[in-house]
Amino acid sequence: MPDPLLPVLLAVPVVILACQAGGRAVRLLGQPPVIGEILAGILLGPSLLGWLAPTAQQHLLPPSVLPVTSALGTLGLMAFLFLIGLELDLRSLRTIRGAVAAVSLTGLLLPMALGAALAAALYSTFAPDGVDRLPFTLFVAVALSITAFPVLARILADRGLETTPLGAFALACAATDDALAWCLLTAAVALTTSGTALSALTTLALTAAFAAALALTRPLLRTLLKRAGRTGDELVLALLFAGLCLSAYTTDQIGVHPAFGAFLFGTAAPRGLPAVERGAARIRAVVLPLFFVGAGLHTDFSHLPAGQWGWGAAILVVAVVGKWGGAAGAARLTGSDWRWSTAVGTLMNCRGLTELVVLGIGLQTGVITEALFTLLVIMTVITTAATAPILRCVAGDDPRMTPPTPHDNPDRTPARETTR
Repeated sequence: MPDPLLPVLLAVPVVILACQAGGRAVRLLGQPPVIGEILAGILLGPSLLGWLAPTAQQHLLPPSVLPVTSALGTLGLMAFLFLIGLELDLRSLRTIRGAVAAVSLTGLLLPMALGAALAAALYSTFAPDGVDRLPFTLFVAVALSITAFPVLARILADRGLETTPLGAFALACAATDDALAWCLLTAAVALTTSGTALSALTTLALTAAFAAALALTRPLLRTLLKRAGRTGDELVLALLFAGLCLSAYTTDQIGVHPAFGAFLFGTAAPRGLPAVERGAARIRAVVLPLFFVGAGLHTDFSHLPAGQWGWGAAILVVAVVGKWGGAAGAARLTGSDWRWSTAVGTLMNCRGLTELVVLGIGLQTGVITEALFTLLVIMTVITTAATAPILRCVAGDDPRMTPPTPHDNPDRTPARETTR
């Protein structure tokens, strides 16, 4: 009998090396690595490799390895969401005022409203059997309103803009936007997995109680990790991984996707401890590419009927008009000039891996079909890839949108390579 481990030993290095190569290739084009990693996952799936060389694709990624790679990819996904929670400083959201609040809320509510209207038209064609209209509509609305906070931070850091007025403003808006969007996504998933509205409310209440419990244990966690850090990064990594998995297990038992548990644990983890960030980055760097190939295997362009490409164009238009138009319009109405407003809208329209995570959750929970997943992935890649070149064109030589000189900011250090 063949050893079931052997196909896994072939598939894992193929996926990791392909994603690394894709990430490095797109960096040469001025794109964030996540674009190349997403594309590598898609190209290893049925859209290209399975179409050109189905025998080779079956040999590299046979059905027997998919449960293993899916499980490992989910661990990478949870590490990624842990880092999102870690980098999302919820304390800063208490003080948002004026333009940041207006851009954040408009950049969330307008694409949600347009997304809900589009979902009404998509429902009969793309809703899975047994999925009610409300959770489907809410999920599509949230999916079209996401901003990729980590990818946005990486784009700004690559251009040296993270400390500029534009960078600080855009990151504050994205953080607020994503915090609200994750809450709404939790509600959408709860509606999908719960049988009744009362069950969904119970699920949301339990999730809120768990989040509050994690917040209360934050001082204890900081003390524990500080002591562990004195003995080396290994113990910190073990504690982080254990806490991440237990939090994910808890939210899964509550009735919400395990990824939410990892995110909540990240918001509760103490900031400012380098060992914490290094530990999470180690987890993510090794196994997150397996999440990309899992998404790629569900992204099949060849099986999309010709008539559904029109829906793909509609999704792209609604996504851009809602997100870019809402953020840029709100910035303009709060007194900013058109160049600044256009740059803010461009940055808020970046979706990146965060969007792919959201879509993966929707596919796993059965709220969207693989056909709709494919169309939304196309929208994600296009809007993310367009962010950096459009920003370069819009910024020009505007001092608010150009990197500070070393004389202005001598202590500036390069961005961390762990941010995607």
